[in-house]
Amino acid sequence: MVEKHLVEVVNNRAAKYGHKTVFRFREAGLESYSQYTWLQLADHIKSVSRSLLKLGFNATSRIGIFSDNRPEWTIADLGIMGIRGVVVPFFGNASIQQAKYIIDETGMELLFVGNQEQLDKALWLMENTDSLKIVVVFPSKTIIPQLPSVYSWQDFLLLDKDLLLGARAEELLSKAEEDDLATIIYTSGTTGEPKGVMLGQDNFIRCMQLHDYRLDVTDSDISLCFLPLSHIFERCWTFYMLFRGAINIYLENPKSVMQELPLARPTLMCTVPRFFEKTYQGIKKEESNWPAFKQWIFNWAIETGNQCTEYRKDNRPIPVILRIRRNIADRLVLNKLRSIFGGRIRQMPCAGAAMRSDLIKFFHATGLFVNYGYGATETTATVSCFKSDVYEFESCGTIMQGVSVRIGENGEIHVKGPIVFKGYFNKPSETSKVLKDGWYSTGDQGHISVAGNLIMEDRIHDIFKTSVGKYVSPQKIELLLSQDPFIEQVLVIGDNQKHITALIVPSFESLLTRFSGIFEINPDSYTLVNDNTVKQFFMERLEKLQDELNPHEKVVKFTLLPEPFSVENESLTSTLKLRRKKIIEKYSSIVEKMYLS
Repeated sequence: MVEKHLVEVVNNRAAKYGHKTVFRFREAGLESYSQYTWLQLADHIKSVSRSLLKLGFNATSRIGIFSDNRPEWTIADLGIMGIRGVVVPFFGNASIQQAKYIIDETGMELLFVGNQEQLDKALWLMENTDSLKIVVVFPSKTIIPQLPSVYSWQDFLLLDKDLLLGARAEELLSKAEEDDLATIIYTSGTTGEPKGVMLGQDNFIRCMQLHDYRLDVTDSDISLCFLPLSHIFERCWTFYMLFRGAINIYLENPKSVMQELPLARPTLMCTVPRFFEKTYQGIKKEESNWPAFKQWIFNWAIETGNQCTEYRKDNRPIPVILRIRRNIADRLVLNKLRSIFGGRIRQMPCAGAAMRSDLIKFFHATGLFVNYGYGATETTATVSCFKSDVYEFESCGTIMQGVSVRIGENGEIHVKGPIVFKGYFNKPSETSKVLKDGWYSTGDQGHISVAGNLIMEDRIHDIFKTSVGKYVSPQKIELLLSQDPFIEQVLVIGDNQKHITALIVPSFESLLTRFSGIFEINPDSYTLVNDNTVKQFFMERLEKLQDELNPHEKVVKFTLLPEPFSVENESLTSTLKLRRKKIIEKYSSIVEKMYLS
């Protein structure tokens, strides 16, 4: 049977798996998981659809979800699609201004929310937007006002009792078309106002099928869902878990992921490069406190793992002697490293930003298959990713089956295929700029290697030209500098300037350890970044780090910042990408000073 709708996928799997577990979720402070069976999931989705019909919603209604990860997120998502409605997700930390923009543009009338802060914002939005009339609150410790337009999750589901609603919902779903609009996802926007990416049911269904050609996922797998469901990556991955009949464990607070992993013990988990950067820093910090002999064993084990990976990535058999060494390394070190992730991880899809190849190699050496890939909201996530048997660490893997990629002018990556979006909501001129004859112009610069792997180099609008006519890729320099354990974040600057400068956020924890002897008491971040000894220390480290760079790429001057780039201070997007323009504007006086001195 050819499935053409995500709700149809769930109904078919529910018929197959019945009382088997599909979702798990642990409320904050509780030790055990609550769970949903497949039959409960299908029943709840139908209840959401019927309740929406009762409130007057139907096909093409645009309905929002403003919540952190929890099973009800996906249930509401599919319940909306069950009446052929259009789902508009919000990031859980979206500001009132961001939410208002999206509600006003889409004419949204109903919004599902999670916690108290999101409910408070929703109540304000009901008063200050023309369209929003109804709010539904997922189960949580929230104070729900006694208003006829605000429903608890339980009261909302009770609206479905009219038997005629079920027949109407079934009729709507039976008339669903493959290209029905399923969702409008607003990109976080590193530049300009956010744009609503329109994806259809066919985009998602074809995405599932393409992943089946590439990935080895079965109904015995367990995935930990910790990236925001409002982002295309985790949402597509959740749909794929449903497609394969796997179990999905929802994590509401992504900051607690390292504490959750030993309890959840997943076999799969999609993540972003920042997760591996922070984990690697933690491992290296721990290692630095070990005695010399223990450090030697650790490094020997990683090197042994690296040697094995060199064979695996080219699909070559590992020599017997090396396999024996690997087994010893496993028992001494590598098993313990994998236990950080629960001990059962088979594969970790990773995308969303550039990732240093040395990091991918390190985790592959431990026995964790980090499946690095490339994609975008506009391409329903994955365009390319590693194959399990042949891959290049410096690449984003090979192109997915059924997807076409070409390299256009200025090295721009163009994508064509059934995963490419329908256009930007209410923005035909913006759509026409990037979507021509079915080809999506990604705005990313890259090339395809001799082996057929896609290599993404930088965002085209981020590449700048110095005043002496040299083109510079800031991402290349930032990735190099961020290898240093004393550098937490870095932004490279130099557009139309004679040389390169940088804003650097140090790793304050590492600095405090390194300079513990020169301060009488633990200094705050402002004291550290203004200390001349610390500045000299960074100057010397940068000089060594930049040996491999061309002269025009080297950072000549830098400023240490006392505050990290974050979503809260609007220096990062919701997907943790640098908002370059905003950062440079915020620190304009500091940048100006670096070029005047």
